[in-house]
Amino acid sequence: MTRPEHGLVLGKFYPPHAGHHHLIRTAEAGCERLTVLVSHATVESIPLATRVAWLQEAHPEAKVIGAVDDVHMDLNDEAIWQAHVDIFKAAVPERIDALFTSESYGPELARRLGAVHIEVDQDRGAFPVSGTKVRADPAGNWDYLEGPVKAGLALRVVALGAESTGTTTVAEALAEHYRERGGVWSQTRCVGEYGRIFSEEKLRALQAANPDATWNDVRFATEDFPLIAKRQNELEERVVRAGGSVLFCDTDAFATTVWHERYLGDRNPEVEAIAFEHDLYLLTDHEGVPFEDDGLRADEHLRPWMTARFEAELERTGRRYVKLQGPHEQRLERAVEAVDALIAEGWHFTKPLPEYR
Repeated sequence: MTRPEHGLVLGKFYPPHAGHHHLIRTAEAGCERLTVLVSHATVESIPLATRVAWLQEAHPEAKVIGAVDDVHMDLNDEAIWQAHVDIFKAAVPERIDALFTSESYGPELARRLGAVHIEVDQDRGAFPVSGTKVRADPAGNWDYLEGPVKAGLALRVVALGAESTGTTTVAEALAEHYRERGGVWSQTRCVGEYGRIFSEEKLRALQAANPDATWNDVRFATEDFPLIAKRQNELEERVVRAGGSVLFCDTDAFATTVWHERYLGDRNPEVEAIAFEHDLYLLTDHEGVPFEDDGLRADEHLRPWMTARFEAELERTGRRYVKLQGPHEQRLERAVEAVDALIAEGWHFTKPLPEYR
């Protein structure tokens, strides 16, 4: 049997989950070329462009497009049927040879589009999940999500602070704490600090030319910091795609804006443009934490200034944060309280338009 030349998969993908990906991959194997149409209602809280990007990343061989469809669904209303079909045909004006769906309305929609209907796992036996279930409990359905969607939905928590104030310690301890909860939390991960890797490489390069060189001989240039910020973001994006519903970050690009100020005395707009906002920041206070020179640290006297600058920038930019003070156990307890509060607030999805059958 000859495969259909042009196939179509359409849906809300609010958000995309394993059932959707199974449908798309089955359709890709069942036709010569595939269009995936994301049907978006303006009441929905995940932007259309975001869902298109998620699906395009997960299915690079398909053509993924989007259309705004603010018509509710009523299978018993001819005018509503026609309104939907008009939207779909406007978005995909070329001939559609096969419509792949997991829905009961698939055969009728295929008829109206002039296409053959190919049913794929309508009883959801392969992947017992739905968009409704994911919206109700993203963490509990995390295993049904793929990398791009995980990256978009994960709650991201950043530890930041002056030198030798325990940012790495608290970020790693938090990741371990949540992994120990087991179940859906066992995938919790921590993103390391790229700036430290960059600093180690910079010092090694200097010592290759001068074996007696120390950290005090290292000099930074303004162009170093956009690179550090970009690499930090890239590292974070790799880790979040393979992790759980909460990601802990040992610094971020926002913190790099203050480090630029610390080393060069002013701001760098290019770094600031890279620094997107995370869900929660944990500011580690310098008070009560001994300064430990590990070979990549200096200027202990600047720690109070840096703590103040971090706090001022967090306030100025309206970022959500808590300040961690006291001994490690107290800091970790306060951090867990803040993260648990973030998790308890959950993910806020608006309800899709109603469907009448």
